[in-house]
Amino acid sequence: MANEGDGKRCVRCGEEKPRAAFAQRRSNLDGLQRHCRDCAADYHRVRQESLGRKVRPRVPVPDGHKLCLKCGEVKAWSEWHRNATASDGLSTRCKACRAAEGRAGHLKRTYGITEAERDAMVVAQRGLCAICLDAPPAHVDHCHRTGRVRGVLCFNCNSAIGKLRDDPDVGRRAVAYLEGNLWKPILVAPGVYQLPS
Repeated sequence: MANEGDGKRCVRCGEEKPRAAFAQRRSNLDGLQRHCRDCAADYHRVRQESLGRKVRPRVPVPDGHKLCLKCGEVKAWSEWHRNATASDGLSTRCKACRAAEGRAGHLKRTYGITEAERDAMVVAQRGLCAICLDAPPAHVDHCHRTGRVRGVLCFNCNSAIGKLRDDPDVGRRAVAYLEGNLWKPILVAPGVYQLPS
């Protein structure tokens, strides 16, 4: 039987606790569970472990903070994305873990490679852009026709290849232009030009 005051006694631990320490249960006369939230959580944890399931570790979390299930760190609420469907209104993983998962997923979906494979390419390139050999590589480059990954480039080189439309002929003409050989078309017939070789 519940006490009419501000508290209630838990049937499992026998402690007198405030009413807020008990979950709601409308079928009971006082509208609260018979056991406190802590005892319910302990019971659930023991039951899940006995069934061989993974159980969230019980870590003391200060107000305004939450435990990330991915990295295991306790972080402030500002480090979490909102999730309206969750009981606490926050995602189950912190922003940093979600971002890391997003990067790994992007590599797999877009290029069909893992982060380890990308890192191996960077090591093979001696930690430098495969084209300019100057800047750190940050962008995976691939053939837009075949989808084959060619290497890892810096931002400038990757965007330059894109602006040259991945066309080797355009690239050769750009190199010739940079070397001082201006493009001078040869008139073969009226309105028909031939590129110099």
